[in-house]
This record gives sequence, structure tokens and C-alpha cells, in this order.
Amino acid sequence: MGSEEEVEKKYNLITRRLDEVLGGDIIKGILAEGRSPKAYWGNRSNRTLHAAHIGYYVPLTKIADFLRAGVEVKVLLAGTDLVTHRTKYYEFVLRAIFTLLGIPTSKLTFVRGSDYQLSREYNLDNYKLCTLATEHDAKKAGSEVVKQVESPLLSGLIYPGLQALDEQYLGVDFQFGGVDQRKIFTYAELYLPRLGYAKRAHLMNTMVPGLMGGKMSSSDPDSKIDFLDPPEKDQESVL
Repeated sequence: MGSEEEVEKKYNLITRRLDEVLGGDIIKGILAEGRSPKAYWGNRSNRTLHAAHIGYYVPLTKIADFLRAGVEVKVLLAGTDLVTHRTKYYEFVLRAIFTLLGIPTSKLTFVRGSDYQLSREYNLDNYKLCTLATEHDAKKAGSEVVKQVESPLLSGLIYPGLQALDEQYLGVDFQFGGVDQRKIFTYAELYLPRLGYAKRAHLMNTMVPGLMGGKMSSSDPDSKIDFLDPPEKDQESVL
């Protein structure tokens, strides 16, 4: 059992400088039991196809806090085998960053979506979820992260449910992401219990502004500065 002082100290470290916390009592309860919370941060296929940019600085500093607090962190590198080389690059870069900062990485693991998302059980749960969720809820959940076009793809409606199922199949207690993920997080909180699964906590960081307005995004090359960009490009970006 964790002492009240220890619980408060770890909880404050886990949640400091966040924009919003949903379900904080879930995390406090786990800490009070003396267990290490388990978390996941997703780096999904549309981003894994591009190089990491400095907008990652904000979530990475929070993941560093999680690791210092003893949280078991899983980084989900989603995508197909076609981007395996990219997922290896991401794992190398993120581990190098934490190592250079002196952050313990013994509780940091990397998981590829294809390791479990193609399983029979995962797909059956996806079908079940499709019979429970309404089009309105699915469309609303993805409105901040799924590209809005005149004739949207069906995948945009399925995507929020898959992200919700990841929480169950990764066996975590909370999911971490940007504030742009909030509607997907509340979607997960609503529908996972309807599948008979536990409701998870959700932690959100602020978004780094892009160079052209809005949020910095890997899908918009004009909005970002990559970790591997030469200094000359960085100077041009701010002029």
C-alpha cells in the first residue's frame, strides 16, 4: 500500500502541467494500492509515415514524468508491416532522447499495432462495437483528428473505436494524448464499459502551435520543424 504522501507526490508528478485529466481517481486508486499505473501513448500510422517533429517535445516531457513516477509506459507504433522501418526509427529516436536526458527507460516499451490488432479477438470486439456505437457519436469522436472532407471515408468512423479498443488490448490504466484527442477519449469512456471492459483515465497535454497556424502536424510539412532538419531550415521557418 502506498502512503498518502507518496500517492500525492507521484500523482502530482504524473499530472503536472497537463491541460486536462479525466478519471484522476482511477490513477490515485492504483497508486494507493501500491501498484504501478500502466499507460499508453499512441503514435499512429498517419504520423509514423513522417519524421518526428519538435511538437513531440511536450508529450515527451510528460512521458518522462510518467517514467520518473514509476509508470509503465507503452508507446504504440501503429501501422502495417509496410512502415516497419519507420517504427524502428521512432523507437531509436525516442529511446535516445530519454537516455540523453537521463530518464530511466526500464519501464518503457514499444508495441506495434500489427502485433495484436489483426487478432480474432480484437476484430470481433470491433464488430461488436460497431453494433453499439452510433454514427453521430463516432463522427463526433473523430472530428478533431480525422480529416473532414465532403465525402468522408468509412475508416474515419471506425478509427475512434479502434483507438478505444487499444486501451483494453494493451492492458493499460490510462491513455495519454493531446487535447485534440479529447472526444475520442470520452468516446472510449462511454463505449468500453458497454463491451464489458473497464473505464480508463485520460490525460491530455496542450498542443504545440504550427508554423502556419493551428497545431503542428506531421501531415502538414509547412507547419513543422523535424528533429533532423538542418539549422538553416529552422532559421528560414521563423523568418
